[in-house]
Amino acid sequence: MTAARRRFGRDGYERTTLRLVAADVGVDPAMAVRYFRTKEALFAAAADFDLRLPDLSAVRPEQLADVLLPRFFAVWEEEGTFLPLLRASTGSPAAAEAMREVFAAQVAPAIGALAVDNPLQRAGLLGALILGLAMTRYVMQAPAMADLDRDQLTAWTRPLMHHILTTPAPAPAA
Repeated sequence: MTAARRRFGRDGYERTTLRLVAADVGVDPAMAVRYFRTKEALFAAAADFDLRLPDLSAVRPEQLADVLLPRFFAVWEEEGTFLPLLRASTGSPAAAEAMREVFAAQVAPAIGALAVDNPLQRAGLLGALILGLAMTRYVMQAPAMADLDRDQLTAWTRPLMHHILTTPAPAPAA
């Protein structure tokens, strides 16, 4: 798994092969095929990771960006598996499912606990914001986002997160 994570993180999903990962650990490629069958399956296994989100139970909504974004910066910039998963999730059903599982098991419960109501919807909106930040900053490398330093990005994001968590829910459509 370490070799697969390293290879996917360095080379991305498209350029990584079972053969290359097997070579990285010095085993016959048939062994990788025997255990994982496909690159998608290997990727899904390698992408099963713990975000190690901080305890958010005592965090006030206006502080969420200051507490949560440093953890996501570490995941995006230092740990190597998340961005290939994000890239791959746009074209791979297995990668998209892995991303959904990480969100459902780790992000939604942590964020939903802070919501004043409608925890699933609010967690989903915050998840969209966080994934959108990652996509535009690291995958698309849009200059307006990529050129911001961490403090600037946090400052821009802070009121959005607070708004999503605390603003009254919209009334149902008539």
